[in-house]
Amino acid sequence: MFKYFPHTKADVDQMLKTLNISSIDELFSQISKKVLLKNEYDLKSEMSEMEVRDYFKSLEKNNQELVIFSGLGVYDHYQPSVINALTSRQEFLTSYTPYQPEISQGTLQYIFEYQSMIQALTGLDVSNASMYDGSTSAAEACFMACNASRRKKILISETLNPNTIEVIKTYLKFKEYDFEMVANKDGVFDVEDFKNKMSKEYAGVIVQNPNFFGFIEDYEGVADFAHEFKGLLIQNSDISTLSLLKSPAENKADIACGDCQSLGLPVAFGGPYLGYLATIKKLVRKLPGRICGYTTDTSGKRSFVLTLQAREQHIRRSKANSNICSNQSLLALYVTIYMSLMGKKGLVEVNNQSYQNSHYLYERLIKTGKFFDNFNQPFIKEFTLETSISHDLISEALLKSNIFGGFSLNQISDRYENLINFCVTEKRTKTEIDKLINVLEGLS
Repeated sequence: MFKYFPHTKADVDQMLKTLNISSIDELFSQISKKVLLKNEYDLKSEMSEMEVRDYFKSLEKNNQELVIFSGLGVYDHYQPSVINALTSRQEFLTSYTPYQPEISQGTLQYIFEYQSMIQALTGLDVSNASMYDGSTSAAEACFMACNASRRKKILISETLNPNTIEVIKTYLKFKEYDFEMVANKDGVFDVEDFKNKMSKEYAGVIVQNPNFFGFIEDYEGVADFAHEFKGLLIQNSDISTLSLLKSPAENKADIACGDCQSLGLPVAFGGPYLGYLATIKKLVRKLPGRICGYTTDTSGKRSFVLTLQAREQHIRRSKANSNICSNQSLLALYVTIYMSLMGKKGLVEVNNQSYQNSHYLYERLIKTGKFFDNFNQPFIKEFTLETSISHDLISEALLKSNIFGGFSLNQISDRYENLINFCVTEKRTKTEIDKLINVLEGLS
């Protein structure tokens, strides 16, 4: 038995003959010998894909990647290698637009499957074919609420990611819509402040779970109160966590939005990412973008088509409720393959492992006596603490040890002085977490 799955000698010989070369080494002749591995691989008999990746990365001394302990909307989750292989297949990777269903069945099929999976996670009736990213999907959700209620003001929770808040504000400004912030109390949405502010002036409220600080929110009664004023509840979520947490539908949300980056998309220096947007059936014609469905052709075979698209963007233009005219189709394919590979149990396991890892780091940090929890809120993989150590000192020390994390929230707002954020996904090993602790224990 081989340790892994190598090519047979017959495979190699056939490849060399086809390429008209004498050895595999010739394939790498243009690469500098300085960066080629000259030693034996020396792989253990049993290693997971992540362990194999880490092993080869450890052999490269001149180009070390940072170990990520940061979150705040972008999460370093595992991306199975098979995704890149499948996304490059011609059945899916096509230059044809979905407007031509007869020659874009592969594209339409995975969009349909993507929509179905988003519906399953959010619990809502319908999903569109994706948005540009989580922030723009949140802004579009606010437009939907304003358009549906015919109101020009909306409430925004302070526990939303500040980047998302800024995008929403920018979108609202040029539509001449207004907003008001709902305060946070002990790091979570202040329900009392919301109830004091909610009125028939507002189209509804947008909230986030888990929130910007990483804490799990409780929205019991929030939707009911908004509905009393004929307003809507919009829930922005890290969609991976919906495998464990209450879905937007269970919180009686009318619209769900957010980023799909946590579904296996690489960190990639900040993008590109993928936004999701789902809603109840009543609001389906307020949904921007496009929706893919299926029918049967003249032979009775199942075929995929574009079922619904908001046409007003072509007619009303600047006066349209939304002017989004495309979607992140390739990234939707990436996410669809990831969810297909992971399945229900896999997504739950990802978050369970992230939970165990993050709580291990949390407990170790508290024991140092240099980090303090003044919030005492539940979390899955990301949390915020107060610290007595200089944030610049923490950042400098961690970077010297090849660690990216410990993000100072003071960089975002003076209100968050001394607050620091950490995130731990299923990719982080105990050795990596202990290394971070050892670095921080030596600081004062």
